Amino acid sequence: MGTSEMSARQETRGAVELTAAMLLSGTIGVFVVESGASPFTVVFYRCVFGALFLGLYCLARGFLRNHGFTPRKLALAALGGVFIVFNWAFLFEAYGRTSISVATVVYHTQPFFVVLLGALFFKERLTRRKAGWLLVAFLGLVLVASVSVSDLSGDGAYLMGLGYALLAALFYGLSTIITKRVTGVRPHLIALVQVLLGIPLLLPFTRLGQSAHLGTGWAWLAGLGFLHTGVMYALMYSSYRKLPTSKIAVLAFVYPAAALICDWAVYGHHVSLLQALGIPLIVAASLGTNLGGRRGKPAAPLAAAPVRRDEPSACGRPVRGAGEAV
Repeated sequence: MGTSEMSARQETRGAVELTAAMLLSGTIGVFVVESGASPFTVVFYRCVFGALFLGLYCLARGFLRNHGFTPRKLALAALGGVFIVFNWAFLFEAYGRTSISVATVVYHTQPFFVVLLGALFFKERLTRRKAGWLLVAFLGLVLVASVSVSDLSGDGAYLMGLGYALLAALFYGLSTIITKRVTGVRPHLIALVQVLLGIPLLLPFTRLGQSAHLGTGWAWLAGLGFLHTGVMYALMYSSYRKLPTSKIAVLAFVYPAAALICDWAVYGHHVSLLQALGIPLIVAASLGTNLGGRRGKPAAPLAAAPVRRDEPSACGRPVRGAGEAV
């Protein structure tokens, strides 16, 4: 088998892995809602079950040996973990106040927060092209939000939901730019540190009294930990080693598409015509921001492993912010 044929097979396998990961990610909203638990309680148990899976996975793969952590890298990973677990909590709050569809699309403004935060804190250049895509994304966000007079005069739940989704995107962006500085450590280990930190961090906000009355909700919570924090991350990290940035950026939009379909199929929610006009604007702006002029080049890493230097970060994204998942 020639080198080009092997490379093509690897890329195909990576595309299948990332598609599967994004399809899993699209079902997160259903698992959150069906669990019946409060958002912070959901995230707490996601961290518990996720830590169990990732701990066993890292142990079985031998990742705990020569882990590459230094006190500074561990501190950065932990700080990124603070933002990532609260990002989950705010997104899950947004599900209940808007809908899975609207919250997911608004949450997909993540790449633009990464661009803005990079320009603000790290003096990264904000080019005219990026500024133009930001304006396109903002227009799409306005259309998707579709705020009406009744939303302004009512109890404000819908507006709060939009705010939570944007806050979740902001926290994801903060986690991304922090974790981007953690090099030489496998992303699985960074993710493990983050979910372990999430357990004591979220405990004060968790309604442990709910636990005795969750019933079948436990299965949904376990699924969030094992499937969406364990299997999904493993698939993403494996796929990023095999795919160029262009394919990662495109396949990342399987996630919001799957979320919209799940929200419609399970709960009967659908986007309005106005919102439907805004979705492709956000998609186009995100692709334009992620790809730029580097369509054929492989994705650069955020956190490179000691042996393999093509691992992405624990946040589940290459350096250009092409892979989105919660």
